[in-house]
Amino acid sequence: MPSDGLRAINVYALETDRGLALIDGGWRRPGTYDEFSTALGEFGCRPDDVHDVFVTHVHRDHYTFAVDLRRRHGCRIHLGSAEAPGIVAIGELASNMPTSSLRELERAGADDIARAVRLDTSDEDFDSDDWEPPDAWLTEGALDIPGHRLTAVHTPGHTKGHMVFHDLDRDISYTGDHVLPTITPSIGFELGEWDLPLGHYLKSLEMMLDDRDRTVLPAHGDTGVGLHARVRELLDHHARRLAATRAVVADLTRATGLDVAERLPWTRRDRPFADLGTFDRMVAVCETLAHLDLDVHRGVLRVENQDGVDVFSVA
Repeated sequence: MPSDGLRAINVYALETDRGLALIDGGWRRPGTYDEFSTALGEFGCRPDDVHDVFVTHVHRDHYTFAVDLRRRHGCRIHLGSAEAPGIVAIGELASNMPTSSLRELERAGADDIARAVRLDTSDEDFDSDDWEPPDAWLTEGALDIPGHRLTAVHTPGHTKGHMVFHDLDRDISYTGDHVLPTITPSIGFELGEWDLPLGHYLKSLEMMLDDRDRTVLPAHGDTGVGLHARVRELLDHHARRLAATRAVVADLTRATGLDVAERLPWTRRDRPFADLGTFDRMVAVCETLAHLDLDVHRGVLRVENQDGVDVFSVA
């Protein structure tokens, strides 16, 4: 995918007596329609066979090609109802500028990174037509897909309105970006205000363990991992990350979000913060703040604001 650390998005096509229903739509960019047509052609299908697209969340690599398909062929788009403010905010902003993340960078004391992000993003193409609203807002419960018994589950954390779709007959879960096989999704990565996105994400993960185990069909990466095993790995990862974050604050006595992020390793390869690109530094700082904020909420850290920058210390 262009301008993204991920290689591709997985779009799943479900055969019905009316044609095809898609799980996620993909990213509209030059060549996407031709690539999609070629892929469907391998199964004897065409883009105009698509009658519905069920989108897991509002990010452009999941949503915007669904809008293109609707414009070309009249399919219906379904999106979680809690994503409605995101659609409105994108339309009002009318650019790809990650204003919420920039706000987080500023309260983390990362003004230099914020300036670099603004510079990198200012020239990105933006088409408001990509963000037309869906035809239907999803709530939890059964999806109307002929021949398939799928149910939608609200899983906030990556975005406020993220949905996971469980196939009740085939023991598979279309997990979007909520559960990925080898990486952890970014937390609260969207426009607008958030109330402890990491807390919501951890609760959404724990909820997956209350249901039966299934095979993960993620939006990025390989299929086939077990849902419960991967959820436990993600919960363990964040428990370790919270502990590491607290340890840095304790060592420094007083620390900003940037101070902590600079002292933590990043990615599966434990790369130093200084080796990350601008976008990844932004994500790293925002992730760090999500962990710090949760520990403040839990009472193990405290925070005071100094000239617009949050400074954390051990409670």
